[in-house]
Amino acid sequence: MLETTSVGSFPKPPYLTKARVEHQRGRIGDTELVDLERRATSEWIRAQEQIGIDILVHGEMERGDMTTYFAEQLEGYGVSGLVRSYGNRYYRKPIIESALVRNKPMSVAAFEFAQSLTSRPVKGMLTGPYTMCDWSFDEHYATRRDAVLALAHIIHEEVADLEAAGARYIQIDEPAISTRPDEIDLAIAAMAIVTDGIKATTISHICYGDFRTIYPRILSLPVDMLDLEFANSHFNNLDIFRTPRFTKKISVGVLDVHSHVLESKEQVKEGIRRSLEVFSPEQVWFDPDCGLKTRTVDEAKDKLRVLVEAVQDIKREMRLQ
Repeated sequence: MLETTSVGSFPKPPYLTKARVEHQRGRIGDTELVDLERRATSEWIRAQEQIGIDILVHGEMERGDMTTYFAEQLEGYGVSGLVRSYGNRYYRKPIIESALVRNKPMSVAAFEFAQSLTSRPVKGMLTGPYTMCDWSFDEHYATRRDAVLALAHIIHEEVADLEAAGARYIQIDEPAISTRPDEIDLAIAAMAIVTDGIKATTISHICYGDFRTIYPRILSLPVDMLDLEFANSHFNNLDIFRTPRFTKKISVGVLDVHSHVLESKEQVKEGIRRSLEVFSPEQVWFDPDCGLKTRTVDEAKDKLRVLVEAVQDIKREMRLQ
C-alpha cells in the first residue's frame, strides 16, 4: 500500500543534453550517444534506489518528445518543423504520411537495460494511440478513428513485447484524453486493443485537463490504474472522484512539476491525507503530477526525497510500517 513512483521522464544531465546537440550536428556518433544515455539512465536508477522510490522508471534519457520519439521509429511517419507545445517549449510534430508499420520494438531495449540495473520493478513506458494521433498531423487515414485504431494495434505489439521482456508494470500515457472529452469512447476502444490479453499491471497517465468532463466514463478505460495530476490544481479536483466511487487503482500526483518551488514535507503529507479521504490505502500510489524533465536534476531529486519522506511518515501514522 501507498507505493511511490514517478510518471516517467527525468531531467537529462548537462553532459547528455550537450551530447544530444552534438549528435544532431553530426559531431558524435550513435554509439557514443547511446553510451551516454545509458550512463544517465544508470545514474537515475541509482538515485531512485537511494531516495527510496518503490516502482522505478528509467527516466527516458533516450527521448526528446513523447510522440516524436515513437513516430521516428515507425514506418509511415514523417516529422514536421518545430511546433509550439506550451510556453516556450517546441517539438517536431509527427506527420502520418502512409500506412503505419512497426518493424521492431521501440522501447524494449531501454526497459531491459534499466531493469538489469536493479532488483526493484521498472515500469515499461510508452505513449498511447489516442495521444499519438492527437499530437500528429494525419495525411493518410480517412478518419481520426482509423488512425487511432491503427496505432492501437501497433502499440499493443509493443506492450506485449515489454511484458515478454519482464515488465510487471506498463504505463501507456494518454494525456490528450482529458482535452477531448467528446472522443473518450474512441480512446477507450483503442486502449481495449492495446491491453488485450496483457497480464502485467497496466497504467494510464492523464494530466492537466478537466477531469470532470471524463468522469466517471474514464473508469471504463481498460487499464488497471489511472495516474492523475492533483498538486498543480491544489487538490480541488479530488471531489470529482467522490461520487460515483472510484473503482480502479490510482497514482495520485502530489508534487507540482511545473514549479521550481520545493514542497515541504508537511505540504505533501496534507495532500496525501486529503487523497486518502477519497481513495482507500489499497488503491493508492503517490508520485509527481507529471514527468520531472522540466526541472533541474537537483530539483527533481529533492522533490522525490520529500515525496518518499512524506509517504513514510503517513505509513508510520497509519501503522503500515
